[in-house]
Amino acid sequence: MNTALAIAGSVFVGLAALIHLYIWTLESLRWSQPSTWRTFGVTSQEDAETVKPMAFNQGFYNLFLTIGVAIGLVLAWTGPIEAGLALVFLAAGSMVGAALVLILSSPKLARAAAIQGAAPLVGIILLVLALTTA
Repeated sequence: MNTALAIAGSVFVGLAALIHLYIWTLESLRWSQPSTWRTFGVTSQEDAETVKPMAFNQGFYNLFLTIGVAIGLVLAWTGPIEAGLALVFLAAGSMVGAALVLILSSPKLARAAAIQGAAPLVGIILLVLALTTA
C-alpha cells in the first residue's frame, strides 16, 4: 500500500466526516435559527417548523455517516485494515451517493452537493490508488 496516498485519502475522508458533522449540527441542533434554515433555502419560520422533523432526522443520517468514517479510519490505521476500509468506503460512498442524488434532484443545489460530495470522492479515489500502487 502507498502510505502517502493512504494518508492523503484519510485526510480527505476525515474532512468529509467533519463537514457532515457540521451539517448534523445545523440540521439537528441549530435548525430553529433563521440563519440556519435560510442556508437550506427555507424562506419562512412557518416552513422551517414544518420541515424541522425531517431536517432533524436527516441530520442524524449525516452524524451516522461521520461515525462510520471515524470508526473506519481508526480500524484502517490500527487493524483490522480490511474492516476499517470497508466502513470508510461504505460511509464515504454514501456521502458521494447523497451528493449525486442532491444534484440530480435539485440542480440549483449544485454548490451544496459539491460541498457534501467532493471531499469523500477525492478520499475514496486516493484510498483506492493507495491500495493499487506500491
